[in-house]
Amino acid sequence: MNFEDINAVKELLSQPQKIVIIPHKNPDGDAIGSTLGLWFYLTSKGQEAHIIVPNDFPKFLKWMPGQEEILNFERHNSQAKEKLQAATLVFTLDFNHLGRTGQMEPLLEALQVPFVMIDHHQKPEDYAAITYSDVRMSSTCEMVYNFIEYLGDKETITPEIAKCLYTGIMTDTGSFKYSSTTSRTHRIIASLIDSGANNTKIHNQVFDTNTPSRLHILGCALKNMVILQEYHTAYITLSQEELDTFDYKKGDTEGIVNYGLTLDGIQFAVIFIENKEEGIIKISFRSEGEFSVNEFARAHFQGGGHNNAAGGKSDVPLAETVRAFLGHLEDYKELLSN
Repeated sequence: MNFEDINAVKELLSQPQKIVIIPHKNPDGDAIGSTLGLWFYLTSKGQEAHIIVPNDFPKFLKWMPGQEEILNFERHNSQAKEKLQAATLVFTLDFNHLGRTGQMEPLLEALQVPFVMIDHHQKPEDYAAITYSDVRMSSTCEMVYNFIEYLGDKETITPEIAKCLYTGIMTDTGSFKYSSTTSRTHRIIASLIDSGANNTKIHNQVFDTNTPSRLHILGCALKNMVILQEYHTAYITLSQEELDTFDYKKGDTEGIVNYGLTLDGIQFAVIFIENKEEGIIKISFRSEGEFSVNEFARAHFQGGGHNNAAGGKSDVPLAETVRAFLGHLEDYKELLSN
């Protein structure tokens, strides 16, 4: 953040506000961790703040401090709308396009109040009065830590804030293995541990607490994996029927796409997940090295994200989506070979 933006935020927060904090649809660890971390910080400063998520989030995040205060727009619709209509200030975290909020988009577009964006994805839109955008950051949680520090309040980080921010940084960096993890990231992590984040316990709660459905779906996904050595690519498909067979719950497919990258010689990994309720194929892309899945997703699958991690979708059936994907691969064969 620049000096002018920091002063503008300080000015906004120098008076009582009715604040709403919003992550993207299908929120992940970074989205939930950053919104909760910011919520604890703002309420500790005497502000009235509420978190509204567009839809539910995975069970493996529901241990997090403060999560019981979150309003689900789908489940608590009338209450969420009341909070939005009463808002005097809106923070949007871990996304930079209002379309990422699903059914909340038209309500947010109609609000005549200042927005503050905190996000690390590429190509932010200009809906916010104050934009803190940095694609070099490992996570939005790292940015919320910086945000608190910029406001001169790093020493006020509580164990609750520390646990939330640690969780988001851990999940969005693949347990600190992605290239976005810097020495600064590790210094922040050390500070969060000192402030009360129990790193071992958090890791166990997120990664080591499985359900039968989650493990069965993982087994099905790995069985479905197709390896294309000539393209240094591996892809996985999961149909709605397969998800239903194993009693799918939100979050059960989290991280499965990364298994493709554990194979020797594979640089590009993809998972296609059928969602008949929404009428789409949800797609996650991962890569290693210089191959930009952000550009691939933007060019072909209505998506985007980071250079090595992105998402997208398709409006045609699963088999047709995979055929289209395979057709596009030929154009990237040389790039993937490098």
